[in-house]
Amino acid sequence: MRGIYTLANDNVYDQLIAFINSCHINVGKDIPICVIPYNNNMDKVKAITQRYPNITIFDNQEAIAQWDKFYWECWNAHPMSQASRWLRPSWYKTNVARKLVAFDGEFDEFIFFDADTLVMKSVDDVFDKLKSYDLVFDDWEHKKREPLTELDIKQVAQDLSIAEEQIYPVIHCVSFWGSKPGVFSYKNLDNLRKKLITEKKISWIKDKSWWSDSALFCCMTLINKPSRFNFTQSDDSRQRTGNCANADNFVTIDNVLYNEDGLKPIHRLHYMTYGVSQFQNLCKGIDEPIQYKDIFLHYRFIFEPEHKPSQLRPKKVGEVIIEKVKKLQGKIKRAYM
Repeated sequence: MRGIYTLANDNVYDQLIAFINSCHINVGKDIPICVIPYNNNMDKVKAITQRYPNITIFDNQEAIAQWDKFYWECWNAHPMSQASRWLRPSWYKTNVARKLVAFDGEFDEFIFFDADTLVMKSVDDVFDKLKSYDLVFDDWEHKKREPLTELDIKQVAQDLSIAEEQIYPVIHCVSFWGSKPGVFSYKNLDNLRKKLITEKKISWIKDKSWWSDSALFCCMTLINKPSRFNFTQSDDSRQRTGNCANADNFVTIDNVLYNEDGLKPIHRLHYMTYGVSQFQNLCKGIDEPIQYKDIFLHYRFIFEPEHKPSQLRPKKVGEVIIEKVKKLQGKIKRAYM
């Protein structure tokens, strides 16, 4: 059985609904979608399963517990675990890497999407690639060079005894990927623990990327070396497109986005770098500087148009102050976690 995974909780409810609706419209209303619980704050997400018969919640608690244990052990072994508490990143002690439980899920073939995503077209081409590859990506992470990389490329090259230029092409993101059970599994993490923790390969990850799920996933694939395909490296130029709302230019046709260069269909629109509260504000009718906000609102309210804001108002001064205070409180909280 083929299916789609995402990672969510009640905090990203609006984004999750928009994501599910985009799958419904642009992939098919019957494709199974399994929501991996980010934490126990899941009451509103559970209610979604009553409205959408194709939605389930990942419930293999052993897999969740063992993957949680693995990535916490990895982060505790990183040199940054001994650094000043004031240097802790915003994703410190978060469960973003919990998405890796997809490898121990029920789907024979699957695609993972971050919840801050809108699906723009069929994913049959991804499943087709899974006939030949263990992992399928569609991102441009491999184009980054120092100092923008999450990994210390020089150190990785030295430890693996290969040239630095051989590493860049296999670097990837973790916001979108297709795979199959068993490529990784919580039942077979001993080799990764040995390499990352005992042999300290976790230090491949730069200090700035401590607790980054994409950095950890890259280390895992560099060590285990599963076969992979990235659409952005395809010989077919029609398969090489953008995907980021804040970085790429798209053309909108009937609420579906296409690459501006050549009107190439894109797999997804990823709203990376935008905060959860910004999408919550949009849904309440408060304007936010988000690219393609109209597309998000279209899919969020496509099946409940009566609740869609008729217009967006500017943010009030008091609301701006409250948001800044919350950010400061978050930094203080992380320092004492």
